[in-house]
Amino acid sequence: MLTKLLQSRDWLLADGATGTNLFAMGLTSGEAPELWNEQHPDRIRRLHQDFVDAGADIILTNSFGGTSRRLMLHNAHTRVGTLNRLAGQHARTVADAADRPVVVAGSVGPTGDLFAPLGSLTEAEAVEVFVEQMEGLKAGGVDVLWIETMSAVEEMRAAALAATKVGLPYTVTASFDTAGRTMMGITPDAMARATTGFVPAPHGIGCNCGVGASDLLVSVLGITATVPDTVVIAKANCGIPQVRGGSIDYSGTLDLMADYARLACDSGARIIGGCCGTSPAHLLAMRRALHTHQRGARPDTATLVARLGALAAPPAKDGAAPRRNRRREGA
Repeated sequence: MLTKLLQSRDWLLADGATGTNLFAMGLTSGEAPELWNEQHPDRIRRLHQDFVDAGADIILTNSFGGTSRRLMLHNAHTRVGTLNRLAGQHARTVADAADRPVVVAGSVGPTGDLFAPLGSLTEAEAVEVFVEQMEGLKAGGVDVLWIETMSAVEEMRAAALAATKVGLPYTVTASFDTAGRTMMGITPDAMARATTGFVPAPHGIGCNCGVGASDLLVSVLGITATVPDTVVIAKANCGIPQVRGGSIDYSGTLDLMADYARLACDSGARIIGGCCGTSPAHLLAMRRALHTHQRGARPDTATLVARLGALAAPPAKDGAAPRRNRRREGA
């Protein structure tokens, strides 16, 4: 379905945040969002419905941390299949009731473990972990596997191999949150070259999460310059994350996210959405902006900064080692 929609449309709108919106619905710090697929199915379906009502063409399942490695932290590692199947079913129910085609994308986040030789995780083990999650998502009826917030090419490759074993199309996005690189030091152009070389190739590649919207679009420019004929995904955080007391707020306004959507389109992205902090109201503003926008001239960094704000994590100067940030999760 994703490929068919892309053939008929210049852009598609992906949804907004899962984790931060669930916090607004009562999720508490340290609680696994995936457990809500069973405990609060009405709230999960309501969030999906809110995004569809705002105009989303693609909705992501509530399964970002749905591998056994992540669920083990909540003593739920024996329930991978059930929780991921429910995640797929909740999104599928909402999508099937919509008055237009809506793609259900099975969210697959990183395992949280380092690959050998930096850590103990091997490719074979990672593939097995991802297959287990993806089989649950497939049973739940997802259309495509949405591999996201990755930082290491090895993990992207393992997830892609798992998707192939499961027999579903897939996309891959990385988080470039460390001076224009992923936490593991991968640049946007290196990520683009690596992932487009996977066999079979992903149905889309790009960026999500990271830091600010302007930073993410700098990464999008790097990807689209490297692989101009590839479907590119932009799913930025809603402005800059700011810690206030015990919570994290995001600086993005409706107007900023609307302008981000226009600039993402101009930067060459075909799938545009929001990540952490992006509410249904933000997504509606993005939909309205895209609906009236004609793809314009490719922006440069100065244009992005002038319209969206200064880069939160500017690329390191040649020869300088980038500082490593803590990976942000729970889009």
